[in-house]
Amino acid sequence: MTDTASRLDQILTKLRALDCRITPQRLAVLRILLESPGHPTMEEIYAQVRRDFPTVSLATIYKTATLLKGLGEVLEVGMRHGSSRYDAHKPYPHPHVICTHCKAILDFEELPLAELTQAIAEKTGFEIRDHQLEFFGLCPACREGGSPT
Repeated sequence: MTDTASRLDQILTKLRALDCRITPQRLAVLRILLESPGHPTMEEIYAQVRRDFPTVSLATIYKTATLLKGLGEVLEVGMRHGSSRYDAHKPYPHPHVICTHCKAILDFEELPLAELTQAIAEKTGFEIRDHQLEFFGLCPACREGGSPT
């Protein structure tokens, strides 16, 4: 069984255990998120789902994403300008490097983030429950292209 197929089975099992309906549209959203090589926007997911389900609403897509986020199965990556992106491959907090020109997003997990989080919690007295860490700049392709952004 592929990693995508096992993740799909795991998420469907969790949804069924919570008595969540597994509609064809919800399944389509989930598959797109799991099969996407990158971090798609809701609009991109909506466009793909509409190919098979032309009457699906954007609200259905957002509700499904919100449900999956609440279950810890999807991570929302906030963008400075533009639509949020969604990550179902690594649905846990991890750093992202985001190009301000082409909007490419790379996952970057080579930082001791757990240690940093613990140190911040100890220094501030906060109980850290969630975090986001994004770095913004120009990717190598956009830098070579002479992008002014």
